[in-house]
Amino acid sequence: MINHRYRFFHRLPIWLISVTLIFCASILNACNPNQATADRPDTIRLDYAYYNPVSLVLKQKGWLEDELKPDNVKVEWVLSQGSNKALEFLNARSLDFGSTAGAAALIGKANGNPIKSIYVYSKPEWTALVTRADSPIQTVAELKGKKVAATRGTDPYIFLLRSLDQVGLSQNDIELVQLQHADGRTALEKGDVDAWAGLDPHMAKTEVEKGSKLFFRNPDFNSYGVLNVREEFSQTYPNYVERVLATYEKARQWAQQHPAELKQVLVQESKLTDAVAAKQLERTDLSNAQIGDRQKQVILAAGNVLKKSGVIKESVDVEQTVTTLIDPQFIAKVASR
Repeated sequence: MINHRYRFFHRLPIWLISVTLIFCASILNACNPNQATADRPDTIRLDYAYYNPVSLVLKQKGWLEDELKPDNVKVEWVLSQGSNKALEFLNARSLDFGSTAGAAALIGKANGNPIKSIYVYSKPEWTALVTRADSPIQTVAELKGKKVAATRGTDPYIFLLRSLDQVGLSQNDIELVQLQHADGRTALEKGDVDAWAGLDPHMAKTEVEKGSKLFFRNPDFNSYGVLNVREEFSQTYPNYVERVLATYEKARQWAQQHPAELKQVLVQESKLTDAVAAKQLERTDLSNAQIGDRQKQVILAAGNVLKKSGVIKESVDVEQTVTTLIDPQFIAKVASR
């Protein structure tokens, strides 16, 4: 029996076997509409972050899910607790889109993370150097020999390096205590560190609730909040990158037009008090989504200090890396519609 079957198939024309296989494959694909194809991903994975209020609006409103539902494309949301985590998730392909500070994205790119920065979700003053209410520290120079908490690879860490560099100090002149942002705030409040490179909303929380002091501020040292996409995803699904940014734009514009409702979204998602949420939002500028030369210059300035501090290797061409990182084409297309 087996031999007879073999002889039967062996005698079939090659063209008939090929047509049969193609037909079977098409039937299998039709039975699995959620399977990723060359034109459509199965799932789009984005992060939401308390330092990115626009992401919280988009997640809560469900506008991206509505946009992609007709295509049977699912949406998954992943919490990022800092730029370093978003970059880790992007590098591990756990995210397709991730929220970071612009300078943090540069560190990732310089270290081989295959990403593009394609959108500005905010221009925040989300970091400063913070001490307790009773601390005698008043200047950056007084940090020499002190314990300072920061999260490596994030804008607060870069802000700290730039602040030290400005007064002729470096990371070697302090005792850096590596902690995630929330843990850094706790360490400051408990007195385990002398200062902390803070990040909102944690910084706003300790400022409002504990009277902590922002003893050194410089908005120009805060690099923009940027949305990054994995290069492979942008090359494979450029149309979906534009669609994600279009819904991001819808959320950003809604946030601008509804400040009271935006505050409530931030309160609900991040479990903040009204006062803390208001403090964070008062120093968050949502007026521009375009990414280009202005962001490049801010990130480049941070990159030069990072290279000087040894965070970025001496062999890295910072300007070329920034140029390849920033990709304005997608938001430009969305804006022109």
